[in-house]
Amino acid sequence: MKAYLNWSSGKDAAFSLYKIRQAGDFDIQSLVTSINTEFDRVSMHGVRKELLQMQAESLCLPLHIIGLDGNLSMKDYNRVMQLETKELVDKGFTHSIFGDIFLEDLKIYREEQLSKMDIKAVFPLWKLNTAHLIKDFIAAGFKAIVVCVNAKFLDESFCGRIIDQQFLSDLPEGVDPCGENGEFHSFVFDGPIFENPIRFKVGEKVKRTYKANKDEDDCFTDNDKDWDTSFWYCDLLPENLPI
Repeated sequence: MKAYLNWSSGKDAAFSLYKIRQAGDFDIQSLVTSINTEFDRVSMHGVRKELLQMQAESLCLPLHIIGLDGNLSMKDYNRVMQLETKELVDKGFTHSIFGDIFLEDLKIYREEQLSKMDIKAVFPLWKLNTAHLIKDFIAAGFKAIVVCVNAKFLDESFCGRIIDQQFLSDLPEGVDPCGENGEFHSFVFDGPIFENPIRFKVGEKVKRTYKANKDEDDCFTDNDKDWDTSFWYCDLLPENLPI
């Protein structure tokens, strides 16, 4: 079955690819990633497009990039995604792989939107214990660095750290070890699915504050729509670029 994987550049996407390849049920022939066109970086994660492209090259998979304006409404977002999904359907894709673990509302949203395009959503990590999952991720040989933290849950010191046992031990009580509630996001730079490690340098840290773009077509709950929060980002640069 021909599938594409929704690639965020982070650990959940990477471990999903690893699990799918182990199971052998799907033929993953492309990565799909949304890019914030204002900054030319991976949406939410803040990873430079150059590093994303380096990941795809090391994974030996084509990369389908979806450009999104940072202030896009949910209605316009759905419109863009339908157009992009149609392009994938026209290429013969039948399944879409996600790294979601237990966000039920998001899972339902993805399934409903993709069903309109005759695409089946697949969630290889769904409902797995996140404490066990992140330990399995590390034990499998994956290496990841935290590139974004939600300032409501984690302070600046967690941004730019390697995800290892010490990182997990230092997480405050109530923070999901996989960051499944949006507490942190990561960039995977090595592991069993990569032909070569991704070479990068750690740049500066910046704090950015965002407000939700609310509209009547938003698919999430009222509580989700009320967010106004800040994030710490750790910039990563390809090794050949100056800091």
